[in-house]
Amino acid sequence: MFTYPDIDPIAFAFGPLQVRWYGLMYLGGFLLAWLGTRARAKRPDSPISPASVDDLVFYVALGIILGGRIGYMLFYNLGSLLDSPLTVFKVWEGGMSFHGGLLGVLIAMGLFARHIKQPYFAVTDFVAPWVAPGLGLGRIGNFINGELWGAETNSDAFWAVIVDGVPRHASQLYEAALEGLVLFLILWGFSLRPRPIPAVSALFLICYGIFRIAIEFVRLPDLHLNEVADGYLAFGWLTMGQVLSLPMVLVGVMLFWFAYRARASVERRAQ
Repeated sequence: MFTYPDIDPIAFAFGPLQVRWYGLMYLGGFLLAWLGTRARAKRPDSPISPASVDDLVFYVALGIILGGRIGYMLFYNLGSLLDSPLTVFKVWEGGMSFHGGLLGVLIAMGLFARHIKQPYFAVTDFVAPWVAPGLGLGRIGNFINGELWGAETNSDAFWAVIVDGVPRHASQLYEAALEGLVLFLILWGFSLRPRPIPAVSALFLICYGIFRIAIEFVRLPDLHLNEVADGYLAFGWLTMGQVLSLPMVLVGVMLFWFAYRARASVERRAQ
C-alpha cells in the first residue's frame, strides 16, 4: 500500500510550450513499435520490407490518434460531441479510446496493405505484437495523470493506492502490466514461429478482450455514461469497456478457428 504522489502531468516546458508525460508515453510507444517492426522486417518471412516500416508506423500513428479521439467522443462523450462538434479537435483536454484507436488502426492497415499490395491480415499479424508496448505506456500515462482509477478496496491490501484518502485499485497499472507487458510477451513468443494468417491478430483480440473485461470489474466506470446507475450500463457491474471488448474476444476466437482450419485443409490437400 502506498499513497499516490502528486505528479505534475507536465514533464517539461519550453516557454509557453508544455510537454506532458502522457504525450511522451505515446511517443515512447511509437518509438518501440518502430524499433520492433524494423527488427521484425528483417526476417525472411516478413511481409513488409524494412524500407516500408517508416510508412507503416506513420499509418499506425495516424489511425491511433484519429481513431482514438473520435472513438472516445462517440463511445464515451457523445453528448459533448453533439452539443459542440468541434470538441473532437480539443485533444489537449484529454480523452482517447482504445477501441476507437483499434478501429482507426484497422482502417489504416487496410490502406497500407493496399498500398504495398500485401494481404490485409498478413500486415495486422506483423503489427499486432508491437501494439502492446504502446498500450502499456499509455496506461502508465493515465496513472501519472491520476485518471481512470479503480474502485475502492481494503485499506490493508498490499495493492491499495491511497488517492485523496481513499484506498483504490491502481487499475491503470493492472492494465499496463496485462495489456502491455504480458500481452506483448504472449504475442511476441507466439509469433516467433510461422503461424497461419490471421492467428496472431486473433490472439491479440482474444487476449486483450479478456484482460480488459477482467480489469473492468475493479475499474471505476465512466460516470457521464449513466449517472443514475453510477456509470454502469446494466446489472450494477456492466461497463462500456466490457461491452466493447466482448466482440473482440468473439471475433478473435472465430479468426483463430478459421486460421487453423484453413491450414489443416491445405495440409490435407498436400498429402
